[in-house]
Formats: sequence, structure tokens, C-alpha cells
Amino acid sequence: MSYYTKTRSLTYSYLISMPLLLVYEVLIYITQPDPATAIRLSADIWLKSIFAFTGQNTFVITILVALVLGIYVFYRERYKRHSFHGNYFLGMILESLAYAVILASLISGFVTWLFAFVQSSGSVPTGLQQFTLSLGSGLYEELVFRVILVGALLWLFERLQIKAGARKTGAIIIGALIFSAVHYMGALGDVFTLTSFTFRFLFGVALNLVLIYRGFGIAAWTHSLYNLMLLFVWN
Repeated sequence: MSYYTKTRSLTYSYLISMPLLLVYEVLIYITQPDPATAIRLSADIWLKSIFAFTGQNTFVITILVALVLGIYVFYRERYKRHSFHGNYFLGMILESLAYAVILASLISGFVTWLFAFVQSSGSVPTGLQQFTLSLGSGLYEELVFRVILVGALLWLFERLQIKAGARKTGAIIIGALIFSAVHYMGALGDVFTLTSFTFRFLFGVALNLVLIYRGFGIAAWTHSLYNLMLLFVWN
């Protein structure tokens, strides 16, 4: 199979996403040891609140869920002949970087991206915390707003027997609208402006396209690398 076909598989997406998960979770634990005052991402908090019902340490539960998910992915694709190529993983990161540069270049003069941090206190994130949250947003926001949300929309439209083209278009647009709107909800939501809403919508559309045509792994890395460029280059 070609690079394009292999890197769209669940196996490659899972493996390329694991470094983002591990680095984010470890850095969150190191830089914010007190959960009561931690600054986290909205998507992260939503998922962790589900894990909290178990009464166990959410970090441990997160890692266990990731391992179980990995077992499921490898089992589901067990009949596919995956010959792993290290250069493919490098290619996926470089491809994600290319997408991130294109997105940043297209919108740098349009609007400044506002990170969606959830703060349980009035503290300002340190440089390392901003780096950590930039990495994590690529993973967790892509998981919630792309894999779960867009995946659910595609499933719903398929059950409604909507044609494939319209199904994808509807999921991409509706998913991007919801992704943008969520940033303004709740007491800690951003102040609504048409400019930021439009940007987030277009950003969501772009990442939805990456998800559908290139897979979750590249979408997550594109988002994370884009955030890091805004943090270190365009900031």
C-alpha cells in the first residue's frame, strides 16, 4: 500500500497520536500538580469529567482507555498487512506541518487565534503550560469536535440515507459551526465577535477536511503544530 493509503489507517493515526497524549498528560501532571487550580482545555475537562465518575485517578484512567483503544484498533485492522515504516511517521508530521503553515499563512492577516483555555482560577498560564495546552488542544479538540462530533454527524446522515457528497458537506459545515459556537458558551466562554467566530468556523472546516481525507492523526498534529506556531512564531 502507498504512503497515502497506509497513513489514513486507524493504526497509523493511533500510533502517531500517542506521543501527543503522553507528552500532554505528563506535562500537565508536572506543571499543574494540584487539580483544584489547574488550567485545562475544555475538551479535556469534558472527557475527564466522565472518567471522574469512576472515582479513580483520571490520569490512570486516561492511559488505560488509550491502551484499550489501541487494542481495539489493532484487533480491528488485524487482517490488514501493516508493514510499519518509520519514514511514514516522519512524513505524517511533515505533512501536518505543511497544513499548519498553510492555515497559519492564510489567516495570519485575518484574525489572531484565541486559545480556548478553561481556567479554574485567575492565574495566567506559564510558558511551559501554554506549550502543554497547545499540544493538548490538537489531540483533545480533534477527538471531541472531529472524531466524535463529525463522526456522529456522518453516521446520522448515513442513517437518514443522505447521499455521500451531501453527507460529508453537511457534517463538515455543521461540525465547524458547532466547534466555533462552543467557544462562546458558559461563564468562561469568550466574548462573541463575528471575526473570531468566522475564523473558528473556517478553521474547523479545514480540520474537518483533513480528518475526512487524511485521518485523525494528521488532523491532531496539524492542530497542535498550528497552535505551536502561533505561540512561538506569530505571538
